[in-house]
Formats: sequence, C-alpha cells, structure tokens
Amino acid sequence: MAKYQDVDEYMAQLPDDRRAVMEQLRTTIRSAAPDAVEAISYNMPAFRLDGRFLVSYEAFKRHYSLFPWSDGMVAELGEEMKPYAVGKGTIRFPADKPIPFELVTRIVEIRNREVGQEAGAQDAP
Repeated sequence: MAKYQDVDEYMAQLPDDRRAVMEQLRTTIRSAAPDAVEAISYNMPAFRLDGRFLVSYEAFKRHYSLFPWSDGMVAELGEEMKPYAVGKGTIRFPADKPIPFELVTRIVEIRNREVGQEAGAQDAP
C-alpha cells in the first residue's frame, strides 16, 4: 500500500466514481469546519483543528467510512446514527446509496464544538 503525502495524492489514486464522492465528503467537511486543516492520518484523509484530530474519512469497496466518533455526538444525534454506526469510532455509509451529507455536516459541527471544548479545557488554569 502506498503511503500518501497529502490528501490530493490520496484522491488522485481513487477510481473516478469513488473520487467524486470522496471530494464531496472533503468539501462538506471543509464547509462545516472552515478552520480545520487537512492532513493524512493513518494513511487516510483527515482534518485537524488546532492540532487536534477532528475527523478522517476513507473509501472502501462497499462503503465510505467517517471516523469522528464520540459518545456525545452519538447521544446528540440519536436515531439518525443507527443506520450508519457500526462500532466505536466508525460510521459507514453504503457505497450503493447516497451519503446523507446534511448528517455529515451535523457530525462535523458537533466534532468542531467538541474539539474546541477540549482545547478550552486544556487551556484552563
């Protein structure tokens, strides 16, 4: 497996149909967290906020995964998450169905808030 230096390099190796969906995920995440910085984490596209992990995402053969998990996020989104939550840390969107990008936006907004709160807690005296 190739080791990617940046997100553009990762995207370039995807088949066209996968790249289009992954670019939509990338754009959705970037819009929901405009201050986040792109990175490669565990050899997949990711975003970091103030140096802290925000979210990563990956294309697989039968699904797309989003890795933003937090118990607070799952509790806040409740039933909306049930069709997609498959385990601690992983949200899967089937490749043969449209990704609910409005849900992705809400997930990233929650993570953005959580990461900001974590930063504030570490900065407190």
